[in-house]
Amino acid sequence: MTVTYREALRLGLREALAADERVFLMGEDVGKYGGTYAVSKGMLEEFGPERVRDTPLSELAFVGAGVGAALGGMRPIVEVMTVNFSLLALDQIVNNAALLRHMSGGQVSVPLVIRTSSGAGRQLAAQHSHSFESWYAAIPGIKVVAAATIDDAHGMLGAALAEPDPVIVFEYPALFETKGELSAGKVDIAKARVRRPGRKVTLITYGASLPKALKAAEELDGEVVDLRVLRPLDTQTILESVRKTRRAVVIDESWRSVSLAAEVAARIMEQGFYDLDAPVARVCSEEVPMPYARHLEEAALPQPEKIVAAARAIGA
Repeated sequence: MTVTYREALRLGLREALAADERVFLMGEDVGKYGGTYAVSKGMLEEFGPERVRDTPLSELAFVGAGVGAALGGMRPIVEVMTVNFSLLALDQIVNNAALLRHMSGGQVSVPLVIRTSSGAGRQLAAQHSHSFESWYAAIPGIKVVAAATIDDAHGMLGAALAEPDPVIVFEYPALFETKGELSAGKVDIAKARVRRPGRKVTLITYGASLPKALKAAEELDGEVVDLRVLRPLDTQTILESVRKTRRAVVIDESWRSVSLAAEVAARIMEQGFYDLDAPVARVCSEEVPMPYARHLEEAALPQPEKIVAAARAIGA
């Protein structure tokens, strides 16, 4: 079945609500409006206001309510409109959801799923366009996943709901209109995936940068690794690919400084140094607030030509 990324998200959400009465959705505009990105369109009518709940404009409050509901045995899906707004709920995410299993000596768990959109590419300006995946990937006690394909957009939510501890699912507005085949298989949230085999360089990425890496790989005869799970990182798959190609470029829509790309590069250097024929390269967003103007937004983001240039610079 051919669907858009947006439709795959909607199918996954509907299936999750239908499969378990403990599952409910809450967030800003998820009900009557149908979701900011129309992912929950029609679900208020289908499942009712007890299970599709519009919330006030207070991320701290409704993420905290989600933590409490999870502690009480429910399976809440909390939608935070954009990752920039999740910063208002950091206390609930970092000091409560992520820590309560540890601080209770394993007596309680918080099976909370947070869905949020991340990244640029749709001219939504700075406060709606940044990429903070690396911030959350630094926190023990939560799992962080990034849906870059049709199958992952559909299946990661169900897999996240099966986890006993908090999971943050990153979704990408820049991919919402992309189309692809939806398979019937289950999705895991444990391993990275090689999306394209290649011989001359390993391109490592996640999220909205995956299509760009795949395009660059065609010119480079490159192998593309989609990280998918940002915490815990699947270092083994990364190292196996680097051992094969002997060169690596990490593509990350976050800023270069203190980024996920920096962590991946460090792990390759620490555990695969003698497999490398050149230093690890990185292609990240320019270190500026994301511009609104389309030509400036495109200039600030990783692009296929930047990836090709970085790979060529290390001999690929």
